[in-house]
Amino acid sequence: MLSIEEQLEIIKRGAVDIIPEEELIEKLKTNRPLIIKFGADPSAPDIHLGHIVVLRKLREFQRLGHKIVFVIGDFTGMIGDPTGKSETRKQLTKEEVKKNAKTYQEQIGKILDIDKIEIRFNSEWLAPFNFEEVIRLSSKYTVARMLERDDFSNRYKEGRAISVHEFFYPLMQGYDSVALNADIELGGTDQTFNLLVGRDLQREYGQEPQAVVTMPLLEGLDGVQKMSKSLGNYIGINEPAKEIFGKIMSISDELMIKYYKLLTDVPLKEIEEMPSDFQSGKKHPKNEKKRLARLIIEEFYSKEEAEKADKEFEQVFKKNKLPEDIPEFRTISSERKIADILADSGMVGSKSEGKRFIKQGGVKINGEKINDIDLIIKPENGMIIQIGKRKFIKLICEV
Repeated sequence: MLSIEEQLEIIKRGAVDIIPEEELIEKLKTNRPLIIKFGADPSAPDIHLGHIVVLRKLREFQRLGHKIVFVIGDFTGMIGDPTGKSETRKQLTKEEVKKNAKTYQEQIGKILDIDKIEIRFNSEWLAPFNFEEVIRLSSKYTVARMLERDDFSNRYKEGRAISVHEFFYPLMQGYDSVALNADIELGGTDQTFNLLVGRDLQREYGQEPQAVVTMPLLEGLDGVQKMSKSLGNYIGINEPAKEIFGKIMSISDELMIKYYKLLTDVPLKEIEEMPSDFQSGKKHPKNEKKRLARLIIEEFYSKEEAEKADKEFEQVFKKNKLPEDIPEFRTISSERKIADILADSGMVGSKSEGKRFIKQGGVKINGEKINDIDLIIKPENGMIIQIGKRKFIKLICEV
């Protein structure tokens, strides 16, 4: 059993804030497995590295012998978290939530020991609420307190709509903590308000309030905005290893340092010395970036896959050769628009996205760049279509 000081050092690595730290210490002193709560709405089925920051911290708590309760917000997910939103979110259907939740469970097993965590769905305690209980819950918080949230207050000041049901989101997330009698709740810094509502509601219901551990938001490939699938600056954990490798190699040296701190177990002292090591020539940023890419791929795939991705990166980028295993796409041999082929093959999510890549000069056919968004081609066997530096397909034509 690690000492309180040793546990605290592990918990504090990478964390932005512990609210309040003295209460967390008192909970650790009880020498019992603490209930560590983390909630996630299944609003999107794909997990990216931004999510991994909190999941890795959960794994640390798990290794310290504490009990992880992973709350899938199938009920709250039908409302949608208004955090950071400038308008009311579209509500998900029960079918969408159920489908996304299943995918989420499969992916978190890549980080957490799935057999040692408790997975709960908050519809278990929220769905049975009758209207009287809803009124009682809502009476425990004021509109003034709700408007302390930046997103709500900004929308109110600018005259943008705030639906009444959005006020219930932080109350429901907070009530999850009551239902579980949580000792600690984890979340990103953008969730701080919601996490603190949990503390307030626990007091209202006569429980000892949870301590809150907030983790930083991970910037995406652009190094500016929070990693997000909708912004296209994300690295998904289910992406092919070679795609993950290439994306990591594209980030800035400054962002690489943050990724090392939040996504690896490399000692902090070594990470903090990297900038001076780069300046002195003791280490080269490219080599450390490749090491980072391998470490991340090993976590989700294997060491063999990481080495293979490294080798292919060198082959494609340094030696300007084609990858060894280009995916094949079967298509008819009659004339077709290139934007249609890009979308139908899955290289892009839509025809409009394909046209955007063409406009930006990011699409090549047999090594030749194209710039006509309405270009019509006649597919030929073996024709290579490329987007950017990492995505390739080989056409197989059917008569």
